Amino acid sequence: MASGQEFQGRWALVTGASAGIGAALARELAGRGAKLILSARRRERLEALQAELAGRGIETRIVVADLNDAAAPQQIFDATAGAGLAVDILVNNAGLGHYGEFYLTEPEQEFSQVRVNCEAVVRLARHFVPLMVERRRGWVLIVASTASFQPVPYISTYAATKVFDRFFALGLAEEVARFGVRVTALCPGTTESEFFDVAGAQRFKGRDLQSAEEVARRGVDALVRGKRLLIPRLDRRFAAFLVRFVPVRLITRVVDRMARPKPDPAR
Repeated sequence: MASGQEFQGRWALVTGASAGIGAALARELAGRGAKLILSARRRERLEALQAELAGRGIETRIVVADLNDAAAPQQIFDATAGAGLAVDILVNNAGLGHYGEFYLTEPEQEFSQVRVNCEAVVRLARHFVPLMVERRRGWVLIVASTASFQPVPYISTYAATKVFDRFFALGLAEEVARFGVRVTALCPGTTESEFFDVAGAQRFKGRDLQSAEEVARRGVDALVRGKRLLIPRLDRRFAAFLVRFVPVRLITRVVDRMARPKPDPAR
């Protein structure tokens, strides 16, 4: 495990910190000496995590914000860097998905995925990265997904937004490396979290889940080492490599057969 001593005493902002991978990332960073800014929609969960970290002697602040609102990134910035905190570590973890046939889903469900998974990531990076460049130090972790390596029917929008996240992270990493800023795209596979229940995507959940704690540990290790892309599990790395050689039409056809929603008798 990389020591992460570079994080000692530095402020880390984690979005989507109320549960799952976000909460695990916050705990992992705290374990490496970082001070935490926790952001999400659910105040009570943030306060519970804040109390837990305070019990470990970790200085923690909360910013309640809904990244589905285009004004939220500015709100988060104003409450942190705008208030004089030097945010050296930005973790763009907040995200959402939705399972179902695209032509039947509520339009707002699809638009929200683009706003939270893509637009908010860019807005937050645009707020904080220039200050990192100016200081000649900084770390940015962008949580993408193994879904970003191929189209995935019935979570088509989600998979596409994660392609955006992965490519944005890789391009940004090259741009800012010469300024001492490290950017990592973290691409977990199926992970123990509430994501699948919230997205209604239990069909993609499977039984062999990686723990959020392991994903967080490996992700932060990669960030410390300056690794630009991490798939935190060997079999998922192999699958991501393999799909390069499989026709996309074959992949989508197989997924369609496995994941197609059952007909609604009410229709």
